[in-house]
Amino acid sequence: MGKLQGRVAVVTGGSQGIGLAIAARFVDEGAYVFITGRRQAELDKAVAAIGKNVTAVQSDVAKPEDLDRLYKQVAQQKGKVDIVVANAGVVEIVPTPKATPADFDKVFDINARGVYFTVQKALPLLKDGASIILLSSVAWLKGIPGYSMYSATKAALRSFVRTWTAELKDRKIRVNEISPGAVETPMFTGQFSSKEQEEETRKFFIALTPLGRLGKPEEIAAAAAFLGSDESSYIAGADLAVDGGVTAL
Repeated sequence: MGKLQGRVAVVTGGSQGIGLAIAARFVDEGAYVFITGRRQAELDKAVAAIGKNVTAVQSDVAKPEDLDRLYKQVAQQKGKVDIVVANAGVVEIVPTPKATPADFDKVFDINARGVYFTVQKALPLLKDGASIILLSSVAWLKGIPGYSMYSATKAALRSFVRTWTAELKDRKIRVNEISPGAVETPMFTGQFSSKEQEEETRKFFIALTPLGRLGKPEEIAAAAAFLGSDESSYIAGADLAVDGGVTAL
């Protein structure tokens, strides 16, 4: 029997990369998973890849009405939520002198505002003792040129984790975050304007990482399965770095 047997999970941004790996691992561990994403075609591929015990709901976390529609469907199908994984996010590499208000709003609307309301709107369905997991990044602890807006949104998540741990303690809802290092995903490769920029940044992150490689989505999914399960029953308010040692140095 899997460690998440009988549990209901919501994974935003679950159509590819880390979100897809988390959803697949949760199903393997016995959970029923609702995944979200903005592109229906990618969601359909994800459902086919996972194969069972999954529902895809096309939605944009930056739109409150989409989140309302998501949780309405969860309520109709399952009536509860045991685990929320706020994973949906974007990254824009923009040096501060070149950033525009539109760049800022895009990153904060999805990475900070979207996470906030993903969790807020889940609360009526969350069972006491549930687990909330935010997908952050080591970027909130590092000064990486070009990532000022992205890093700031991830710093906001650290604050959310602390506050929600205090606010939800009477319901025994555990709130934690995972801070991955650079991970081999479509999001990583899709942030660059050229192949040369991608290779240069890849070499930068590999050199920064004591283990000497990028992470794998499945390695982040293993951490999420741990935080979603009873194996982490005494862990709350934590930032779990899954980064190959980047933040240890």
